[in-house]
Amino acid sequence: MYCRGVIATPAQVLARFGHALSDPTRSRVLLALREAPGYPAELAEQLGVSRQSLSNHLSCLRACGLVASVPEGRRVRYEIAGARMHHALGDLLGVVLAAGDGSCPEHAPEHAPEHAPEAVAP
Repeated sequence: MYCRGVIATPAQVLARFGHALSDPTRSRVLLALREAPGYPAELAEQLGVSRQSLSNHLSCLRACGLVASVPEGRRVRYEIAGARMHHALGDLLGVVLAAGDGSCPEHAPEHAPEHAPEAVAP
């Protein structure tokens, strides 16, 4: 495979994709951009992170080929890198949601069964 001027193996491409998705803030950025293109200042406010932090995450996502930057005068708009990537993210969400909760115990949410209150009988 050819990625960003470098011949990469499929395993390397998937590892880069996994790295991009491994951070919760980057995942939230992708989800926000999946809804609509955005500008760094507005995205930082929407996600509740500093502009510097968001800038670092956007740089990572750009380097991984998941988002694209579009200069607009003195501003830069960020968007999902093309229709294929937009579609792929939707497919990935569908697959992960279909797998159900508990398929990856080490990344289970805080409300996982061991942390959930006991059920109350009706």
